[in-house]
Amino acid sequence: MFDRLTIRIFAIFLLTIVFFLVLIITIPSLDSRNLTYLSSKEKAMGTALADSIKNELPNVPNNSFRWWMRFIIIMDKLHYPGQFLYIVTPNDQIITSNTSNIDIVRNFSGHTKQLERPAKKIYDLQEIIGPFPLKYGDKIYQLYIIQTAVNVQSPWVNFIFDHPFLLLTLTMLISAPFLLWLSWSLARPARQLKIAADQVACGNIHEWPELETIGSSEFKSTGASFNHMLRELKRMQDLQQRLLSDISHELRTPLTRLKLAASLSRRKYGETTEMQRIELEANKLDFMIGDLLSLARQQYSDNQTQAPCQINKLWQTVINNARFESEQLHKTLTISPLPVDWILCYPKSLCSALENVIRNAFRYSNQNIAVNFIVDKHQLQITIDDDGSGVAEHELKQIFRPFYRTSEARDRESGGAGLGLAIVANAITQNKGEVYAEKSHLGGLRIVIKLPLYKRN
Repeated sequence: MFDRLTIRIFAIFLLTIVFFLVLIITIPSLDSRNLTYLSSKEKAMGTALADSIKNELPNVPNNSFRWWMRFIIIMDKLHYPGQFLYIVTPNDQIITSNTSNIDIVRNFSGHTKQLERPAKKIYDLQEIIGPFPLKYGDKIYQLYIIQTAVNVQSPWVNFIFDHPFLLLTLTMLISAPFLLWLSWSLARPARQLKIAADQVACGNIHEWPELETIGSSEFKSTGASFNHMLRELKRMQDLQQRLLSDISHELRTPLTRLKLAASLSRRKYGETTEMQRIELEANKLDFMIGDLLSLARQQYSDNQTQAPCQINKLWQTVINNARFESEQLHKTLTISPLPVDWILCYPKSLCSALENVIRNAFRYSNQNIAVNFIVDKHQLQITIDDDGSGVAEHELKQIFRPFYRTSEARDRESGGAGLGLAIVANAITQNKGEVYAEKSHLGGLRIVIKLPLYKRN
């Protein structure tokens, strides 16, 4: 039953309230300076001393002294070392030879007038006990004893008891571990669920069995539902991948026949405008199917292996191919030196992504392309700039969507299907990076790729 979140929260809340009530009730009684009743031994000692004084009174000459001096003589004779005796008369006069503690006696006697039995109270380093009744003549006097306190309370404890807000703060600190435990028991499964959700968002769709074993029953049920959702997503991905594969095979079969028929027609009737158009559209369709299958494999394939790679070695071949292509196209390509830092990545997809972006820059640039590699703190930033016509401001975020095509001049002229940058975006996301587009200082488009660096042990 305690496994349920509602029961757990209610129990902790109830225990906290009970704990505060117990502290409020018991803490005042823990202050040793409070008024407390005497033990049997202390009561017997005080009663015996009062009886001794009463018995000694007849031995003091009655005519030689003032009446109150008789008490002082006897008290000086009978008190123990470290003790001071005080007698309070029926009219509240105090008889003693030591007047330094009269205020203590007066304060204490004001609290004990209604008491039926003697009590004691600590004042700093001294304690006062009493009253012990002492009959003299036909009147009842009260005896009080001041002596050194045995169990003196620590000054810092006195300070705490004298400051209620500080005492409240201490009680809150004592209850804090219970509340922290409750917070931890709530945050731990929620944090684990967030980590799992983040991994799913990055494309890592696999079950998390620990979600069904940690936290309260509500979190366990949520974890079971989450894993069920992942199983269904995985099943749908497999179905989608199988469907794309089947469609591609089914489309490529008539496409191959179409190309064959076009070739036979060209041999029979010669080259015509219609044949050229049929071959052009067939090639576009072939490229589109290839890009679509490439995107599907990239999103759903688990065959790739993540590995640490040194940047200058990972993309050296891509850079060499880009330099060669720029010479063939008679365009100016500027590339900054490749860093020697490391990144943890899927090498094949990351190389393909950078090559795709650079080829796009060649395709849409007029003359100049610039590729820069910048290592900043814990990440690598790659910028690919061209001096082409660029992309409208409102389309900068849209160009990474599958099948999104911008103006006629940029896409339809090249025959693109709008899948190239979608493949790039998916590859960068798989490698825990970020990609976005912005206006270039060269006048065209800038693609920015950011990837986290990897520190080797």
